[in-house]
Amino acid sequence: MNTRAGVLLAFCLMFAAAAPGATRALVTVVDSKTGAPVTGLKAEDFAVWDDKTPRRVDAVEFGREPLDIMLLLDTSLVGEAVQSVAASLVSQLEPKEQMAVVSYHSSADLIQDFTSSQQLILRAISGVKYGNEPHVLDALYAAIEGGFQNNPFRRVILLLTSGMEGYSRTNERDVTRLARRNQISIYPGYVSGGERQLFESLARNTGGASFNLPAMSRAGGRGDAKPEARVFEALRTRYILTLDGNLGLGEKLRVELKRKGSFQVSALPLE
Repeated sequence: MNTRAGVLLAFCLMFAAAAPGATRALVTVVDSKTGAPVTGLKAEDFAVWDDKTPRRVDAVEFGREPLDIMLLLDTSLVGEAVQSVAASLVSQLEPKEQMAVVSYHSSADLIQDFTSSQQLILRAISGVKYGNEPHVLDALYAAIEGGFQNNPFRRVILLLTSGMEGYSRTNERDVTRLARRNQISIYPGYVSGGERQLFESLARNTGGASFNLPAMSRAGGRGDAKPEARVFEALRTRYILTLDGNLGLGEKLRVELKRKGSFQVSALPLE
């Protein structure tokens, strides 16, 4: 059995072992300033609401898992500011992980299909051309709808953006619904804060996290790890919360941390 098939089997067995009727959610918790994941949390550290109804957390499992990553790269008129960041992020890929690259401006184009070859990914990034307005939501919707097919690892979109959004025909709610339906987490990384609230909302409602890359560079982090290393550490680590009851989770799922500090906490209901 190859490595990817083995990990997929273990992932499936983990969910098969869950108690009958249990409701589960994938939760990501990162430090708001450094972007580093927060570890060591227990069930009593979380507060969960489904709309206005509190849900008891019966169990918490912390883990680290490999990824299938779609890098959604801003190639609008202002997108060149993130090209060097994109190259540094590619170096964080682990051997069994794969990445695809989609460039977006007024449309979204697949420029490199999923591969574990950093050389091919870097070649695709270096060859992009810049122009037109950035349509972030349209690009996200297109990437989610057709970007992942037979990917066995956890599916994430790493949105690398200048921080600007043009006029998208798609709205945020439709993007979030589609991401949840396809079990995809969105992780925006941006260099300006023009659309900070949008990025934070997309992450919070899909089990992702948003990264203010310049602020992360200034803040430092655990062991003085570089921002790109902290981004990937956050992508790979997650909590699985088992909640009381067998009622499905609605669109207004909210998870908070019952401890002092500034944190990003996000959730993705698991099917």
